[in-house]
Amino acid sequence: MVIGGGGREHAIVKKLKENQSVTELYCLPGNGGIARDAICVGIAAVDLDGILAFAKENKIDYAVVAPDDPLALGAVDLLEKAGIPCFGPRKDAAVIEASKVFAKELMKRHGIPTARYETFDDMAAALAYLKTVPMPTVVKADGLALGKGVIIAQTLPEAEAAVRAMMADHRFGKSGERIVVEEFLEGPEISVLSFTDGKTIIPMISSMDHKRAGEGDTGLNTGGMGTVAPNPYYTPDVAQRCMEEIFLPTVRSMADEGRPFKGCLYFGLMLTKDGPKVIEYNCRFGDPETQVVLPLLKTDLLTVMQAVTEERLADCPVVFSDAASACVIMASQGYPGAYEKGYSITIPADLEAEVYVAGAKEKDGRLVTSGGRVLGVTAVAEDLPAALARAYEAVDRIHFDHAYFRRDIGKRALAAKEN
Repeated sequence: MVIGGGGREHAIVKKLKENQSVTELYCLPGNGGIARDAICVGIAAVDLDGILAFAKENKIDYAVVAPDDPLALGAVDLLEKAGIPCFGPRKDAAVIEASKVFAKELMKRHGIPTARYETFDDMAAALAYLKTVPMPTVVKADGLALGKGVIIAQTLPEAEAAVRAMMADHRFGKSGERIVVEEFLEGPEISVLSFTDGKTIIPMISSMDHKRAGEGDTGLNTGGMGTVAPNPYYTPDVAQRCMEEIFLPTVRSMADEGRPFKGCLYFGLMLTKDGPKVIEYNCRFGDPETQVVLPLLKTDLLTVMQAVTEERLADCPVVFSDAASACVIMASQGYPGAYEKGYSITIPADLEAEVYVAGAKEKDGRLVTSGGRVLGVTAVAEDLPAALARAYEAVDRIHFDHAYFRRDIGKRALAAKEN
C-alpha cells in the first residue's frame, strides 16, 4: 500500500505497478486519477490507527509512506511494530524535515555547509535580532507547514511581519512557536532525491523545480509549477562535492546520533559562490520532483525500496536513463490562492506523455478538478528541448475549464546549458 493522495503518490504507484510480483496495490486515500492504477481506500494519510487496521485486515506485505505528516507522526514505527515492512524513515529520523531547528543544529554540529542562522522561541529576541542582519533574510517556522512556512523577507518590516505572523498570530499553529532566521543565499537551486538505508546513499537524477506561480519566476510561492531533470547546474564536480561534503556526512551524522535515516532523503541545495549549501532537507520524495525523476529510473522501484528497508542498498544496482524529463503542472486558475473546483477533465488516450493526477476526483464516471495543482504532465525524451516540447504538446491537448500553467518551465535550465 502507498500512503498519500497526490501527484507524487501517483508517480510512485505507476512505478510500483511495473513489478510483476505486485498483484494488489492500494493507495490511502489516493484520488480519482490514482484509482485507475490502484485500489483507493478513503483513509486519510494521517489516520494512523485506520491505516494500521487496514494493513492488518488486508495482509499488506509492504507499505510506502510518502507524505511528511504521517512520517513525522510515526507511521513507519507503528507499521513496523506490527510486522509490516515499510519504505520511509521512522519518526526520530523524519525530524530532519519536521524540525527546521533540529536540521540546522545537526548541520552545525557536523560541519555540513548551510546558511548562517539563529533560532528563537521568544518573539522579542527574534525582532531584536532582525535589526542586526542584512536584508533580504529568511524566516522559517520550525515545524511542518504544508510547504508554506518559509518567508523570504526583502525588508526589515517584511521580516518583522513574518515573525509576528508565526509567533504572535500562530499562522502555522505550533509549527511557528519556534523559528529560524537565516542568511539569504544566492545561486542556482538544485533538488537531489536519494535512496539511503542508513549506511549507503545513492543519489537519484538531479532536478530543477519552479516554485513561483507566475512566468519569469514571479508571483506567489507554490508547491511547484513544474520540474525538469537533470539539472544542468549539477555537474560531475558539484555532484562529487555534494557527496563528500553533504550527502555522506548527513547520513553518517544521523546514524551516529542514533537516528539512522532509511527511505528517500531529499536535499534542497543552493549552489553559492562558496560551493553547494543545504537550504532544506525533506524526509520523503519531493513533489513534483518525483514526477520527473522516477520515469528516468530503469531499475525496478520496489526492488530498490526493499533493499533500503533491509539495509542492503550497497548490493542493489540502481540505474537511471541518460534521457531528459520535463513535468508541467496544470493548476486551477487562482492557485495558490482561491480557486474553483468541479470542472470536467479531458485527457486524450494517445498522448506521448505520462499524466500524474494530483487534485482530481471521480464523479459520475468522469474525472473532475478538486485541488489547486490538478495534473502533472511529464514527458521523457533524448534531451531537454525535446522533453519540454513533448510535455507542452500534451498539455495543449488536455482540457479543463480555468486551467492554468506556466509556459516557461525549463527556460532557466536551457539557458544554463547554453552557457
